Amino acid sequence: MSARLGDATLSLLAPGVVTPAYRRSAVTPGIVHLGVGAFHRAHQAVFVDDCLNRGEHEWGIVAVSLRSPETRDALKPQDCLYTLIQRDGSGDRLRAIGSLLDVVVAPESPEQVLRHLADPRIRIVTLTITEKGYTANLATRTVLWDHPDIQHDLENPGRPRTALGYLTEGLKRRRDRGIAPFTVLSCDNLPSNGRTLKALLVQFAGNGDRLLANHIEQQVAFPSSMVDRIVPATTDDDRAQAASRLGAEDAWPVVAEPFSQWVIEDHFPEGRPGLEASGMEFVTDVEPYEHMKLRLLNGAHTTIAAIGQSAGLATVADVFGEPVAQRFISAYWKEVSATLDATVDAVGYCERLAQRFLNPALRHRTAQIAMDSSQKLPQRILAPLAELTDARKPAGAVAFAVAIWMRSCLGVNENGVANSVSDPALAAWRRDQDLSALSAAEIVDAFLGLSSVFDARWRERTEALDEITSALEQINRVGTLSAIAGAFPEKT
Repeated sequence: MSARLGDATLSLLAPGVVTPAYRRSAVTPGIVHLGVGAFHRAHQAVFVDDCLNRGEHEWGIVAVSLRSPETRDALKPQDCLYTLIQRDGSGDRLRAIGSLLDVVVAPESPEQVLRHLADPRIRIVTLTITEKGYTANLATRTVLWDHPDIQHDLENPGRPRTALGYLTEGLKRRRDRGIAPFTVLSCDNLPSNGRTLKALLVQFAGNGDRLLANHIEQQVAFPSSMVDRIVPATTDDDRAQAASRLGAEDAWPVVAEPFSQWVIEDHFPEGRPGLEASGMEFVTDVEPYEHMKLRLLNGAHTTIAAIGQSAGLATVADVFGEPVAQRFISAYWKEVSATLDATVDAVGYCERLAQRFLNPALRHRTAQIAMDSSQKLPQRILAPLAELTDARKPAGAVAFAVAIWMRSCLGVNENGVANSVSDPALAAWRRDQDLSALSAAEIVDAFLGLSSVFDARWRERTEALDEITSALEQINRVGTLSAIAGAFPEKT
């Protein structure tokens, strides 16, 4: 067995592996990141690693896991180093990333997390905690006050469980000690993610301390951002390939496509790293980029995942490799593009997306993308469908996407194989529903009762509901791909 990746083995790695060009011992922390998953390590941490390579040594990252010790247990024995595997059809390129200085498990050490948040050297806190990590109704931007973790944090502010609890207590300690507040940067796929998080944090803080809520509202910066990179879940085969190419064992490498984009509103009162030197875009208004990515990439991904889960296709490339699926997604993109700002290049973006989705080397699993899809659908697909419907613009493909998603949620695919997708909110609702013997119209009506996904206004959009019902009838009768082929025939 080869040696473990770590500071002591960096110089021994195989030729061709890119390694940090800085002394890691000279790096000091400037960023706390909440939600140390694969995406963060393949995206933001790589941009920061570039900054460290350019000599900006005050921007090291303290990463926080809000739930599991798994990432900490994998990375701490290797000095928080890990491998980025950039993968496409031409092969793999390996790079050791050194921007993570520490990984803290919040449930084990809440006080340690709070000490980091109160550290004057920390000037930015970033988040990738997924939609459910905000413990909120994101459509209405309201805190889930009855959530047990929210109730715990209100009663135990010094031992929080949620991101809202940690941010509030961290900002309170800084205010009480005369330390300038850190900038809070959400990197999650939420509309207006900065403004959404600000609204939630002000609500949460105001429940117990109106002065603190006013301080957060008036003094704390919440720039919105858009992030874009496809990062499949790491497999044991990825670990084996990394070890073979590195000449060292890496317990948790990350895999990503070559493409990477990051757009941020430039509002950092306490300073920021020079991310633009690595291609990051600072803008005055991120919303046009955010809508483009959320609705074109993420919406298409959720739809592709639903096709895969319904038709028994394992990866994005498997689904998008079907010509009928490509035609359908192209029709979906054309309709959704009508909801976007004219300043963005939707056509060029979709052309690049098509190439990215066809990358067979990534093995991006539809089951991974389908996780927690009930919390993603409102922002990614229902929002543009509502806009198109209310404006009386064509929306047949978007309505069809909703029908495919409903079919994917029935618990078993068209081949009779059970779907094992993790979506606790949907699973809890489905336990009280017997959908197996219902007609398409009855299934659609049942889903309208899923209030976390469909608000009351959806019952008024009868034309869209008729299209969803008709699509679901076809899907149930002939199968997903055949139904798509009938509704979106090849042009002659």
